[in-house]
Formats: sequence, structure tokens, C-alpha cells
Amino acid sequence: MGEYTEPSRAIIEAVGGPGNIVAVTNCVTRLRFALADDGLVDAARLAAIDLVQGSFLANGQFQVIIGPGTVEKVAAEIQAQTGAGAASKADVAAAGAQNLHPVQQAIKVLADIFIPLLPAIVTAGLLMGVNNLLTGEGIFFDDESVVDRYPQWAGFAAMVNLIANTAFVFLPMLVGWSAVKRFGGNPLLGIVLGGVLVHPDLLNAWGYAAAKEAGTIPTWDLFGLEVQAVGYQGQVLPILVASWVLAKLEIWLKQRIPDMYQLLLVAPIALLVTGFASFLVIGPVTFWMGNVLTDALVHVFDVAPWLGGLLYGTFYAPLVITGMHHTFLAVDLQLIGTTGGTFLWPILALSNIAQGSAAMAMMLLAANQKEKGLALASGVSAYLGITEPAIFGVNLRFKFPFFIAMGFAGLAGMLIAIQGVTASSIGVGGVPGIFSIVPGDWGAFFVGMLVVLIGPLLGTYLYAKARHLEETPEQAAELEAAVA
Repeated sequence: MGEYTEPSRAIIEAVGGPGNIVAVTNCVTRLRFALADDGLVDAARLAAIDLVQGSFLANGQFQVIIGPGTVEKVAAEIQAQTGAGAASKADVAAAGAQNLHPVQQAIKVLADIFIPLLPAIVTAGLLMGVNNLLTGEGIFFDDESVVDRYPQWAGFAAMVNLIANTAFVFLPMLVGWSAVKRFGGNPLLGIVLGGVLVHPDLLNAWGYAAAKEAGTIPTWDLFGLEVQAVGYQGQVLPILVASWVLAKLEIWLKQRIPDMYQLLLVAPIALLVTGFASFLVIGPVTFWMGNVLTDALVHVFDVAPWLGGLLYGTFYAPLVITGMHHTFLAVDLQLIGTTGGTFLWPILALSNIAQGSAAMAMMLLAANQKEKGLALASGVSAYLGITEPAIFGVNLRFKFPFFIAMGFAGLAGMLIAIQGVTASSIGVGGVPGIFSIVPGDWGAFFVGMLVVLIGPLLGTYLYAKARHLEETPEQAAELEAAVA
């Protein structure tokens, strides 16, 4: 018997036995199960296993936090004991998707498209933060930027800005690759389609408003039909819909064109038809829809910024539980592409920090070394933008840390929304997120950071201590067992 034989057998039984496991795989820290019946999971029995640091259900998958290094060995042992064999993440995701209702499936599609893009988008956001440090006035010198004071840095700043902006300027190419791949088509065609929508011969999307006012929008004459030759730089909706059309058309053509002619006909026809449809219908309609969405959000935050900030800050963490937070990545990108900045992402960063601070409070309260280690690692992870370990592994288990963090996140969100804090890009959604904030808003954002760094930590700690001192002996014992 190996080191992980017994713990793996205990995990199998806790999730409902071998017959309940449809497929299993692992990521860096978690086991990912597709289960026949999620209701058969014995959460208390699972939590009692030493190797298990937490568990949660998301996107149709039951995920068990084990930790890096160990998780691969446990996954291999479970696969050996159940006879399930090695499954890919895609296999488990496909099996788990069968348990999702239509709204969850739609959210999962968006997550599948945008999550692979995060490394490029976050890297671009960090580099734009470097550019902000160099070009922002009043950060290091009164009414001057580093570039103003030291002009020899101007070329360096310009190159950094070029590299940072590339992911956002050519965002449709990135989304096209990921979306067409997700919809079952050739991802290379998705890249080409995205390139078509941002071709330099088109009017740049950021110059559309000025060109419209001046009456200088370039057009094509298609047999008497006037079509605007406008690009879609930084836009999300046009390429999403166009990618779906491209992938479905490609699949349809492959089913009807003989193999020997597919190389000559499938891609050219699919791209030509989708390209024309993009400029004739898809682009104008989705561009209008995107403007309606962004105008509505901007209107809410203009008329009642305190309400928008309070609601988004308070309920962002519950959105993480449902997986719906992935949909707001597309909204943030749409806001950046349309208005040049997003007022939602700074609130997201503060919500993540709040959950991390609550987890840190539980680290101080815990007597068990395993609980201390889990809370510390989860808190640091949340401070760096990854909140799932803190939310599922610590805060939701004890409930009150989660809700206290929500309250302070709402308060901080309200404060920075009133001040009109915006981010010029999407960066690391935690403490380092300040570098993605417009330099002129750093002071207000820092105040929000202080609220979510200190408030949830003190609030969670003092609440636990107060309950321990004031409740009945039975309730105090229950709390002591929870934090010990």
C-alpha cells in the first residue's frame, strides 16, 4: 500500500463511492470530479481527511483542494482504485457540463473562452502599470511625470506602452482564437477573423465618434449598399458572435464538402461569408449592443455611484461562488475598449483583498496547525488575486468571515465609486492591482485598500472573540471547535 492509498480511498467514499465518479482529473492544487449525483457527497466526512484543505462545487465539477505536488499523486491513486483511467480537464468539464442548467452553461462558455486569455491580459495590465508609473503626473514629482523630468526615459516608456497595449488593440484576435476553438472550429481561422476586424485599413474604433461627428466615416459600396469600413479594436461582442458563426459554418461545410476539396473550399468560404456578415450585420448590431451595455453601466455609476459600488462590492464574492464573475471580464474589456477604462475592476480587486483579510483573521484564530497553514496560504493567494482557496477552503466553512468580508468590500466599493476610481487595464486582482489604476485615482483606491485590508481582519477576529465570550457555553464550544 502506498502513502496515499488510504486517504484516496477515504476521498472516494466521501464523494459517494466509485460508482458516483464519472470522471476525475486534477489541476495544480485541486482534484476535479464529474459526479453522477452531487447530493451523495458527505462534506463533513471529506473535511475530516487530513489531505483535504477544502472542497466546493463549481461549473458542474466537484473540486477538492489538496495542494500542489500531492494532488497529482492522489489523482493517480483515485484513478487506479476506481478504474476511471486518466481523464483530461476537457473530459471532466464536458461530463460536468451535463449537470448545468442553460444559464450556467452560458456562463461556462464565457469562462472557457476568457480564462485562457488571462495570462496575456494580466501581463498587459501589469506593463500598463509600469507605463503609468513613468508617465503619470504627480506620482513622484509635483505636476510632472518621470518622463517630463527625465526625457531620456520617454523612448523606454513608449516601448513599454506599445508592448502593453498590443493585447488590447488586437484583443479580437485573442478572443477569436479562444472562441472558435471553444465552439469546435479551427482556432487559426479565429485569429484571422479577429485580424480582419482590426485591419489597419479600417477606421480605428477609438476614432469612430470623432469621425462620425465630422462626417468622415469611410464606407464600401457593395452594389449600391453602403457599408461602414470600421474596425472593432478592443471590442468583445462582435468577435464573440462572429466566432460562433465561423465555427458553426466551418463544421457545416466540412460535413458537406468531400475531403479532397476541403482545404481549397472550407476555410475560404467560411471566412468570406463570416467576414461579410461581420461588417454587414454582426459588427454594427453587437457594436450598438456593447454601447448600450456600457452606457447603462456608466449611467448607473454617474447617477448613483454609491449604489453601484456598494452592490458590486458586496455581491462580487457570491458571484465567484456561482462562477458568474467570469462574465464580468468581458464587461470590463468592453468598458476599456469603449470608454478607455473600467470602474468595475477596481471594486473586484478590493473584494478579493477583503476575502484574503478575513482568511488571515481565521489564521490568527485557528489553533490547529493545518487550519493555520491553509488560512495563511489562502489569504496570501487572495491578496494576489486568486480567491477560491480563501472563499471555499476557509471563509465559507465558517460563514461569518465570508459575510464580514462582503460587507467591507461593499463599503470600500462605495467609497471608490463615489471618487470615480477607474483602471486603465486589467491587472492582478488584489494588492498589486493598484498599478493598473489610473495614477490620479491612486489616493482614493489606497483608502479603499486600507478598508478591506484592516476591516475584515479586525471585524472577523473581534466578532469571533465576542461570540466566544458572550454566547451560551454550548454555542461558545461550537465556535471554539470551528476556530480550533
